[in-house]
Amino acid sequence: MDKLLGLPPLASETGGSVDTLIVYIHWLMITLFIGWLGYFFLSLYKFRSGRSPKADYVGVRSHASSYIEVAVAGVEVVLLVLVALPLWFRHAGQFPKESESTRIQIVAQQFAWNARYTGKDGEFGRQDQSLVKSDNVFGVDPTDPKGKDDVQVLNELHVPVNKPVICYIGSKDVIHSFRIIAMRVTQDAIPGMRIPIHFKPVKEGRYQINCAQLCGNGHASMAGGYLIVESQAAYDKWLASKTGAATSFE
Repeated sequence: MDKLLGLPPLASETGGSVDTLIVYIHWLMITLFIGWLGYFFLSLYKFRSGRSPKADYVGVRSHASSYIEVAVAGVEVVLLVLVALPLWFRHAGQFPKESESTRIQIVAQQFAWNARYTGKDGEFGRQDQSLVKSDNVFGVDPTDPKGKDDVQVLNELHVPVNKPVICYIGSKDVIHSFRIIAMRVTQDAIPGMRIPIHFKPVKEGRYQINCAQLCGNGHASMAGGYLIVESQAAYDKWLASKTGAATSFE
């Protein structure tokens, strides 16, 4: 079924569950399609003019359809209350520990992806919304020494393979949507909010970052961002080459 649906390459640990759900949904749609198609032909046969040459102005006398509708609604309530909500509550809070993860702050803008990493101290410098401006999209406080070694990059994220990644998604201007198809993650980037998502890359490579929300005339250029998954040694070398090169603010 994966090959039949032509699903894109998978490079995250939990992405397989997303693909499984997609496959199940397609099986459900196929089942419903066959069922409704059968019902359609049954109706054509049952209510053909040869069998009912004279119109029946009374119509259906049975309440079976009403009972079926109630039963269907009941099944949907059971699935929502006893299956969907418990599963959501069980997994919603299962974020990896920050101390064991690669943490990245991401701020989308028209039409690029800004990313910020902690430096050697492992802590982000202080930020304030009042400090946000064209050359300081993260609102970094230049007087905080903890932010001196932080790293800021544009459109190219690097992460080590086989290590959880936590991304804190926000936006500078309009609503964007951060999507990495290979990781099976998508999260709207909303101005004034910082929303965390997580994934664990398990395959080295270069993966495209897309914007899944129409954000303006240059929306297509948001696909110019990339996630580079590499070995821990290669990641450490890259981060060391960027440390100290963060944008300075006056």
